[in-house]
Amino acid sequence: MEQSNEENLQRDLSERHVQLIAIGGAIGIGLFLASGSAIASAGPSLLLSYLLAGTVVYFVMRALGEVAVEDPVSGSFSAYAHKFISPCAGFIIGWTYWFMWVVTCMAEVTAIGIYCTFWWPELPQWIPALAALICIMTSNLFNVKTFGEFEFWFALIKIVTIIAIIAAGLAIIFFGFGSSSHSVGISNLYALRGGFFPFGVSRIFQVLGVAIIAFGGVEFIGITAGEIKNPEKGIPSSINKVLFRIILLYIGTLFVIMCIYPWMNIAKGAGVTESPFVSTFSGLGIKQAAAIINFVVITASFSSCNSGMFSNGRMLYNLALQKQAPQFLAKVNSNKIPANAIITSSIVALTSVVLNFVMPENLFLSLISIITFLSLWVWGSIVIIQMYSRRGKSAEDISKLKYPMLFYPYTNFIALIALAIVAVILVFEKPTAVIIASTWLIIIYCLYKLFVKEKIT
Repeated sequence: MEQSNEENLQRDLSERHVQLIAIGGAIGIGLFLASGSAIASAGPSLLLSYLLAGTVVYFVMRALGEVAVEDPVSGSFSAYAHKFISPCAGFIIGWTYWFMWVVTCMAEVTAIGIYCTFWWPELPQWIPALAALICIMTSNLFNVKTFGEFEFWFALIKIVTIIAIIAAGLAIIFFGFGSSSHSVGISNLYALRGGFFPFGVSRIFQVLGVAIIAFGGVEFIGITAGEIKNPEKGIPSSINKVLFRIILLYIGTLFVIMCIYPWMNIAKGAGVTESPFVSTFSGLGIKQAAAIINFVVITASFSSCNSGMFSNGRMLYNLALQKQAPQFLAKVNSNKIPANAIITSSIVALTSVVLNFVMPENLFLSLISIITFLSLWVWGSIVIIQMYSRRGKSAEDISKLKYPMLFYPYTNFIALIALAIVAVILVFEKPTAVIIASTWLIIIYCLYKLFVKEKIT
């Protein structure tokens, strides 16, 4: 294993790798499983929640993009917080982001366990969860180019499937293909119980947290900055293309499934017992399609967790380089992969296997709530980091920025206000999750003050 104070990673990721890694991280449980509970809470108005969430996340990514293009490192916003705010800020943000994605990986492998019950109802959830975690850890220990290719094709499966779902849904809506005992058509969005806003306009904001977490993973574009071949070109291109595609895929998919199958029926499982997409095609009597989609959503969760493990390894690696994590995490193997950081993250994520054994019924939604609050905190931090990075810059310096924040500083404030609104809603709706997430932030702050001086040994 090699170790140095400078980044020792290979720049072997192409722009297409980065885009598909970001899409792979973002299209997972947020669309394929958690959207079921969101449909149950907001009905068709959920579409507006996803549109609003996508806009907010775009502003966050533009903020990250400005800084990442100027200083492309693998630690991304943790390294930037260390540089522009304080070492303490870098420590808290880095470790919190790592913890958030460990919990996300736990949620993704839990989702895999849930999906597998479609074929094997008696199979304990922890068995497929453990198998998935072992495979994910192994795939992350190959060289980064192999990982990029692996993730490219897994993400491509998701994209092709989503496009096929949209195409099939539109064919059913406009040409009446297939047969169904349920109402079919765009009128399902406004003519069923309660109309487009069955629970009132306020529900758009109440489910905004689920919608925002659905986009979690796009920030991988910043994490890959230390390993992308041409960050000055690849980062802006990836941000502009990826977010538009994800918003289109999310809204398009949810639009068609709520048009071809009444949203009240989709909501019955609340996204906990099975994917709403599987519920839809099963309800339409298309069992073969339901089985295929179930397989695809398993690969989707596998892909998302795989991207998350990639991110976790790089974050721990960069923290170690900053002397803010144990130094064995700064070592890379012969493939220039931070293997110790990846293995450590995988061992911690093994907690999910135990939890799936102890509390399989309630685990998924509990994890989602924790992830949502931590995501809001991390994304808010990214916006603030970009604002700090502007401090001390002259008008001439700002004019030379290669990828400046759009409509700065107004979009910064819009993003921060939107994230704060969702955080306040979570405090009232998911107090236990907020307490757990807040406790983590307090603990990590105390650890910094107690143990982190110049370095961690």
